[in-house]
Amino acid sequence: MNPEPTPAGQPDVLVVGGGIGGLSTAYALSRQGLRVRVLEQAPEYGEVGAGLQIAPNCTRILADYGLLDEAKSLGVVPENMVMRDAVDSEVLTRLDLRDLERRYGFPYMVIHRSDLHGIFLRACERAGVELLNDQVVVGYENTGGGARVLLKDGRTETAPLVVAADGLHSVARQQLIGDDVVSSSYVAYRAAVPIEEVKDNGIAEHDVTVYVGPHRHFVQYALRGGEMFNQVAVFESPKALAGEADWGTPDELDAAFEGSCETVGVGIPLMWRDRWWRMFDRDPIETWVHGRIALLGDAAHPPLQYMAQGAIMAIEDGWVLAQHYARLVEATPAGTEPDWDGALAAYEAVRVEHCRRVQTTARAWGELWHLDGEARRARNAILRARDTHDYAFTDWVYGPTALTPDEEPAMFTPIPLSSAAVEQPAA
Repeated sequence: MNPEPTPAGQPDVLVVGGGIGGLSTAYALSRQGLRVRVLEQAPEYGEVGAGLQIAPNCTRILADYGLLDEAKSLGVVPENMVMRDAVDSEVLTRLDLRDLERRYGFPYMVIHRSDLHGIFLRACERAGVELLNDQVVVGYENTGGGARVLLKDGRTETAPLVVAADGLHSVARQQLIGDDVVSSSYVAYRAAVPIEEVKDNGIAEHDVTVYVGPHRHFVQYALRGGEMFNQVAVFESPKALAGEADWGTPDELDAAFEGSCETVGVGIPLMWRDRWWRMFDRDPIETWVHGRIALLGDAAHPPLQYMAQGAIMAIEDGWVLAQHYARLVEATPAGTEPDWDGALAAYEAVRVEHCRRVQTTARAWGELWHLDGEARRARNAILRARDTHDYAFTDWVYGPTALTPDEEPAMFTPIPLSSAAVEQPAA
């Protein structure tokens, strides 16, 4: 997939990274009439992993792009999101996802990561985006009228704007910021299997179910029109806490989920055991734009997974950047260069704070999910008391994506564990 360069030679935008964030941004910018070139280091475009949850703040953008129907045809629109206790399987709280769709105007979906990636890949191909492979970027530089990237083979690529969507271990992030990833000491195992293999395992085929337990949690939902079933097992690694290099191994998986309820217990043997994903994020940063080099997606704000907003934030980033470019082009006199600096400033002004909130909330929710002892009982009591149609904890993130800081909704008000009316266990 290496087409000839555009007739003009130089693109308007270089996007480094051909994942969901890079491709969705390339598509968003191409819709504004820009010539976009994507540089992907892998030999071919593709995604690894299993399922993704995409909330209304993402399906709203897919609808704007004309891609929502395709996503629905490949994914599943579940009926509920149910949180249960991983030890005794008690239902703690529930989101009615049909009512949630009525509230926000767009559905909550689950989809295979590779299917969502494929949707954006095909959209980019239709839009004429240049999709280049085997392009290993090793450095970034600003120039007089834009920026350039340095490639491993000694070549350079130049454009008025360079978007670094090169992931958690971003070369741009290392060069421009120089911070390190932060280990949570948690690890994720995944599996996506034919649903016939799990029909007798006590699963809820039409729901997203999250089992939260001491130092572990387990997620289940159907994929691909209900033909596949996705499972994610996450646990805290004692080896990681002890500073050992070889952590998150299958023996730790089995030990972590001992004592779980039956549905979780029968799900654990199905997990893929030849690979696992250690869970890292980074501390939030205030500056994403460095001249004409802009960080985007996980390069700017890699979160822990507890809010299921990682891919969504990257898609939102590209949509917001394209919207601000379009607004400034409308205000730019004919024959003059578009104000990329203004568009980048507007992008940074709104996205930094929103993504900081998601990153820090994801960390806090991870702690909440994994409580033990008295704190676990207090959490369960608070969740049981929640009304199914209380959206105080979702309005700030599932509503329309803000384009300016004043459009950003207020955060939810945390409920302290100390306020819970906890029933003491029987002696």
